[in-house]
Amino acid sequence: MEEIVVKNNTVAKVHYTGTLPDSGEVFDSSEGRDPLTFLVGHGMMIPGFERELMGAKVGERRTFTLPPEEAYGQPNDDAIMDIPREQFAMIEEQAELEEGMQLITQLPHGPAPFTIKKLNKDTVTADFNHKLAGESLTFSVEVVEIREAEESEISHGHAHGPGGVEH
Repeated sequence: MEEIVVKNNTVAKVHYTGTLPDSGEVFDSSEGRDPLTFLVGHGMMIPGFERELMGAKVGERRTFTLPPEEAYGQPNDDAIMDIPREQFAMIEEQAELEEGMQLITQLPHGPAPFTIKKLNKDTVTADFNHKLAGESLTFSVEVVEIREAEESEISHGHAHGPGGVEH
């Protein structure tokens, strides 16, 4: 029987650590948690992450660095906007707004995290870029499990079961 490898329409389980290559700072890791489970080839992961794992076998460890274009992209000036400060009145009743604070707003397409870049008397400058936009990212990834995806997973566009989506 041929050994299964990471390819489109497989479900991969991986342990990973993501670091910033310049500082070595860990920005995310599955250490101490369940492995990350995802359906390969369906846009669930940043593009370079999947590409670097293609062809990997169970037990294989790969380390790679992705430029911003293969990770979260470059910062987009259109994702920075001034919002009337009065829209933050309920939050300001509970806590003092500060530059660098991260908040989440609900938009029609779902939750949208943003960072407060600047505070003025009348406006809050909100940056909706991903916090890692513009950064190169290094990943150390160990493939824990690979299986062929079920038809329902492929049609839904995500993995089911433990580590995936429970319907």
